Amino acid sequence: MTETVFTSASGKEWAMGLNRPFTIIGERINPTGRKILAEEMKNGDFSRVEADAIAQVNAGAHMLDVNAGIPLADEPALLAKCIEMVQALCPDTPISIDSSVHEALVAGLQVVKGRPLLNSVTGEEERLEAVLPLVKKYDCAVVAISNDDTGISEDPEVRYAVAKKIVERAMDYGIKPADVVVDPLVMPIGAMGGAGRQVFEILHRLRTELKCNSTCGASNISFGLPNRHGINAHFLAMASSHGMSSAIMNPLHDPEKQAIMAADVLNGFDANCLTWIQTYREPTAEGTAGAGRGRRQSRRSRG
Repeated sequence: MTETVFTSASGKEWAMGLNRPFTIIGERINPTGRKILAEEMKNGDFSRVEADAIAQVNAGAHMLDVNAGIPLADEPALLAKCIEMVQALCPDTPISIDSSVHEALVAGLQVVKGRPLLNSVTGEEERLEAVLPLVKKYDCAVVAISNDDTGISEDPEVRYAVAKKIVERAMDYGIKPADVVVDPLVMPIGAMGGAGRQVFEILHRLRTELKCNSTCGASNISFGLPNRHGINAHFLAMASSHGMSSAIMNPLHDPEKQAIMAADVLNGFDANCLTWIQTYREPTAEGTAGAGRGRRQSRRSRG
């Protein structure tokens, strides 16, 4: 059984697996496309980071992705500060350290507590040689993005081959396949009609051949389309049924969260539907009345 195990600052474990409930990685702590957040972080105001961290955990995020990529800012220092702050607020939630800057990844790894997910490495030779030694040194897991020096291919065979290459190179460093979480690269369905089928095909091979866990930036699939939450929700449920283990997403969006929870039920990953029931069951009028009668009877018996 393929399981990627993460630990939080408090030592609490979360296991991502092909036969486990879908892992929600909260995406909100990311200044990309969020001008107000970027300006606040650049000026040393982390109040929105704190609020986003708490809100995502309360909404059901199993992990939190932390990104501090702001132009002309000291990204390594900002990322380290954010990680320390988020872990202090959410000590039971593992962290995904998210940056394309090598120095920022190092800074994040030096301060993070527990066992994080490092986001990310690609199939580019320079990136492989820079990131994989960090993964080995700090004993963490890593997101493997399926593009290389030739760019992003539209051919799912090529993208799978890149993923396989990264897994094999990781093994050369003594990194287990279970610690490589593959991002098959979700393309906008509005621009590429076969984008969904391509991802499902790659996911099936990741599950059956490489036996690796997987992730994605879920909202990419609906870029440019109306009712994006509707597309995202159905994509996530279908991707889960094809073997996707996790997604970097916004847990505050109920359609997507509900679709994932339903997929866990239908895939048999929510034992006895307990999580679904606990989340969505409402007390019935009869149950409420019965509880009231019980309390009245109890009071009479004491009298």
